[in-house]
Amino acid sequence: MALDPRRTALALGRFGLGARPGDLAREEPVEDALHREILSAAVPLPSGPDLAATPTLLSALQAEEQARKLAREGAQDAAMPAGPPAPPIAERIYRAEVAARLALAQGAPLGFVERLVWFWANHFTVSVARGPRLRVSAGAFEREAIRPHVLGRFRDMLLAAATHPAMLIYLDNVASVGPNSPAGQRRGVGLNENLGRELLELHTLGADGGYGQDDVTALARILTGWSLQRDGNAEGWPGSTTFRRGAHEPGAVTLLGRTYLDVGPEQLRMALSDLAAHPATARHVALRLARHFVADDPPPSLVARLAQTFLDQDGDLSRLALALIEAPEAWDPAQRKVRSPQEFVVAASRGLALTPDPRVVTAALASLGQPFWSAPAPNGYPDDAGAWASPEGLRTRLDVAARAGQLAADADPMALADAVLGPLVTDETRTALRRAESRAQGIALVLMAPEFQRR
Repeated sequence: MALDPRRTALALGRFGLGARPGDLAREEPVEDALHREILSAAVPLPSGPDLAATPTLLSALQAEEQARKLAREGAQDAAMPAGPPAPPIAERIYRAEVAARLALAQGAPLGFVERLVWFWANHFTVSVARGPRLRVSAGAFEREAIRPHVLGRFRDMLLAAATHPAMLIYLDNVASVGPNSPAGQRRGVGLNENLGRELLELHTLGADGGYGQDDVTALARILTGWSLQRDGNAEGWPGSTTFRRGAHEPGAVTLLGRTYLDVGPEQLRMALSDLAAHPATARHVALRLARHFVADDPPPSLVARLAQTFLDQDGDLSRLALALIEAPEAWDPAQRKVRSPQEFVVAASRGLALTPDPRVVTAALASLGQPFWSAPAPNGYPDDAGAWASPEGLRTRLDVAARAGQLAADADPMALADAVLGPLVTDETRTALRRAESRAQGIALVLMAPEFQRR
């Protein structure tokens, strides 16, 4: 396939994380590079001394909370101040996860697989806004439930996400008990339908997927008993996922017209497997994927093609990704998507070849309204221009772009535009760059150019 510089520049923004200096001069057709990322089946894993498994992180948080409580009580007994506290472990772990995610984003040659990780992590949202337990486990959720399956089967990712400790905490399934189970009868507690509802509405069928309240309750019943291990024993470490038979609602359950016998943990696996294969799930996933990568209102033909691929390939997410980049509609030369704050900040960092400081990036993303793993609701961060292109949002982007320009004030704005946008740069942008009063202002103008803000 012949090299097409404009197509390369378009792909690095639309499917990747943005061009780095030298990326537009690649000698390989960008289509081949995209295919190779998927077909290699290599999903990078974050690394770092603080990136432990979720049970380890939850146990460390619990130990810290107990130690702080004892320290406060000891200080009260001695009528002395407790002294300044050490930095909370939740904040330290969150920063480490952010640093590891940024390192992968900065170093990715193209970033298509990394973008897929971000997409699926938002699809199966857990949020640090729910408290310290989520602050230490949200990054681990992405590492453990999303990355291992991002090029695998949807049903495997669905099961991993639904039963991960972070999801069980986030959507309150740890407190869901079958009313007729031994635990429910003894304690007088009952169902929590949060996880069952979001699995149907957000993660699989979609809001118009043909389910009703009875189905929400049915799935919530199937989910009872899925909780966290409290103490270490032969079944697992404290904080690991466990199935508590004594808290599980007994009996068969009918979900979407199909009956699932009470066979312990396998009941949930069978129900989720059927949901993963449902045509409504295929349509819902296809629409969200097309909306994320191509357009807020994606072509129906693209959505239909992706949905059919999902069904034909048994939810194989690598085949779904290939179907996306092989679809003619995905290569529309018009840049119809506004970069989200996360995409904007990472693309700017890559284009300027900066070493991202996790604290600076976190502060910038907070000002822009999209810190990592911090969506305000289970439906994740929005994926349309209306959420990110408001006048206030654009003013904040300008502030971030101006700060980036100061950090890279020695860079040549015109050279930067050619390096990261190439043939996408318009005459209007070049005119604005020639009129810039300083290099720092010119850098900010490149980052705020419509062809950089859109993909």
